[in-house]
Amino acid sequence: MRSEAAPQQGGLERFVSAGKGRGLRARRRYAVGELLFSCPAYTAVLTVSERGSHCDGCFARKEGLSKCGRCKQAFYCNVECQKEDWPMHKLECSAMCAFGQNWNPSETVRLTARILAKQRTHPERTQSEKLLAVKEFESHLDKLDNEKRELIQNDIAALHHFYSKHLEYPDNAALVVLFAQVNCNGFTIEDEELSHLGSAIFPDVALMNHSCCPNVIVTYKGTLAEVRAVKEIEPGEEVFTSYIDLLYPTEDRNDRLRDSYFFNCDCRECITKEKDKEKLEIRKLSDPPSAETVRDMIKYARNVIEEFRRAKHYKSPSELLEICELSLDKMGAVFEDSNVYMLHMMYQAMGVCLYVQDWEGALRYGQKIIRPYRQLLSWK
Repeated sequence: MRSEAAPQQGGLERFVSAGKGRGLRARRRYAVGELLFSCPAYTAVLTVSERGSHCDGCFARKEGLSKCGRCKQAFYCNVECQKEDWPMHKLECSAMCAFGQNWNPSETVRLTARILAKQRTHPERTQSEKLLAVKEFESHLDKLDNEKRELIQNDIAALHHFYSKHLEYPDNAALVVLFAQVNCNGFTIEDEELSHLGSAIFPDVALMNHSCCPNVIVTYKGTLAEVRAVKEIEPGEEVFTSYIDLLYPTEDRNDRLRDSYFFNCDCRECITKEKDKEKLEIRKLSDPPSAETVRDMIKYARNVIEEFRRAKHYKSPSELLEICELSLDKMGAVFEDSNVYMLHMMYQAMGVCLYVQDWEGALRYGQKIIRPYRQLLSWK
């Protein structure tokens, strides 16, 4: 039975979800495509590579943006956007001037610095926290292994190094908790082409629990998150989003969930694994590959995906495309083109082709992936 003190927003309410902790529940029916709620970012940072093409304040993509007169590295739509962003940009403006090319805090460090500043200047609950406050975020501190704790300490050191002038810091233990909260509850903002624009905190959106069979999807308009139904939602039904890419098979999805969010998913899709066979489609040959060959190729595919992810930070486009083509040739001896690991590398190859303006190459890969993607990512 719902507590009288349970926070509500329109047709939604916060509640205790069995086995999951806090959750979000519908109090009325929502139709497919209907907006459940929107949430402005508590704070956000534009990724450095998009500066100059997007406004640092509202993330709008525009030509002729005006740059910050001091650091020359932040760009804005107009004076209003610049003034609104100044309380956050001032954390970085003088530091960027002082450090020059050596100014390189991670996006997580930048986002955490803004949370600290926001908590000091706006201690009251914000419009982003109608259902869940930032200070209520789960940190899963007891589940952090030594490697994750070391990474957090590195982030804390970077925070002190780059932001000492404008921030007052809590003690180290409190910073460990805050970074752990950001790691579990931060969001990646993408544009309509799924390109990375930045990172943000959306407290009310973070209240939703995960399912590999979600009934809503989160999209972004600049720094505003919108939550829309992708299935009919009945009164009393829990609202689920997906924390991860649903393209991959059950084992891969749960590996990611355990590593980043410290739980296994028990949704219908994870219990039945009904789409795994389709996602791991094997080439139909007169002499079918052995189970061992298939297992080895899956292991290779996972390794090459991770290799490519790391290589994007230091290899040239031609070298990246070569990784894609060589891996596709090797996997293609065992996997169908509709296999998710083939689709992943074809998608990466398409991205490289778009980057170097090889339109024919991009079209070739795009035509191969669009139908399998549509089928595998069906919400039904």
